Amino acid sequence: MTRNQMMSIKKATFNDVNLLASLSVEAFLPAHGHSSPEKDINIYLEANFSVQNFKKEIANPTFEYYLIYHHNKIAGFSKIIFNTPSAHIEGDTITKMERLYLLEEFYGLHLGTQLMNFNSELTKKNNQQGIWLEVWIENFRAIRFYKKMGFTVVGKANFRVSETHSNPNYIMYLDHKTNSDE
Repeated sequence: MTRNQMMSIKKATFNDVNLLASLSVEAFLPAHGHSSPEKDINIYLEANFSVQNFKKEIANPTFEYYLIYHHNKIAGFSKIIFNTPSAHIEGDTITKMERLYLLEEFYGLHLGTQLMNFNSELTKKNNQQGIWLEVWIENFRAIRFYKKMGFTVVGKANFRVSETHSNPNYIMYLDHKTNSDE
């Protein structure tokens, strides 16, 4: 799906699993690589960002990945899961956004905003009440971004990095009814 000539978004397919694996590590490390001991980060990367894991997730229709390109160069991606309730939010027809990753070289180009808006419109078209996510409480850049996009903090959770390490996260929610243009 093309928004304009400089940016495009497309749904990831099985052919994109190698790209997703390398992109994930490259985007994750600058924002989170210092959040836990290196051993724990490596355990997380191996468990979540392996080609094998992406093959499994792309094959699962529950997970939807979207790639964003800038001048035909990969810039980042998102991962959403429709109809994923949260204990902190009323309703069952809400989407969990597990990832919205951009490579550092694309920061400041508003690609995150465009990808977030794309996901927001997609969830509205799929009759979702809103979008929720977890964000590390020390990821200040991401928290500012999500607040600017209309998310509010609705709770806290521990994000398990490894068997021995967890990071405190905020649970944030974008309510489509509250943030509607209608």
